[in-house]
Amino acid sequence: MRKWFPLPTPRLLLREFVAADEADVHEYGSDLGVTEYTDWGPNTPAQTHDRITGYLREQQRWPRAEVSLAAELRAERKVIGTIRLSMTAGQARAADLGFVFNRRYWNQGYATEATSAVVEAAFAALGLDRVWATCDVRNIASWRVMEKVGMHREGFFQHDVRSG
Repeated sequence: MRKWFPLPTPRLLLREFVAADEADVHEYGSDLGVTEYTDWGPNTPAQTHDRITGYLREQQRWPRAEVSLAAELRAERKVIGTIRLSMTAGQARAADLGFVFNRRYWNQGYATEATSAVVEAAFAALGLDRVWATCDVRNIASWRVMEKVGMHREGFFQHDVRSG
């Protein structure tokens, strides 16, 4: 399998992480408002460092089933989010999508722009048949992003990830 990234969009560059991204990632990874509906965070500086170190280690392998990309705002050369695509094991040609963005850049279309590019690559470059995502039902902004890129709600979990 050939690498399907970096992915340029009109305002973003979706690319692999570099060590210098750590401060930008910590800015949103340590924000309780950003991590409210995630199964991680808010991060301490050590947790963010470990996350970046993990990304850098994983990036040494190819091919890999999970790809996490930095969403760099090209105009500022600043990482404002992370978007992840995880291939489903086995015969299914499917992948799970996830994203998180810095609160300072919410409501400006960046998450939709990044998600649209990754979904397009999943189908066109990777030949997948299905891309799916989950989010807390209270996270209206995330499911609106998913709907904007053509995803449809198919079900609800009885409990969120944190409460079990």
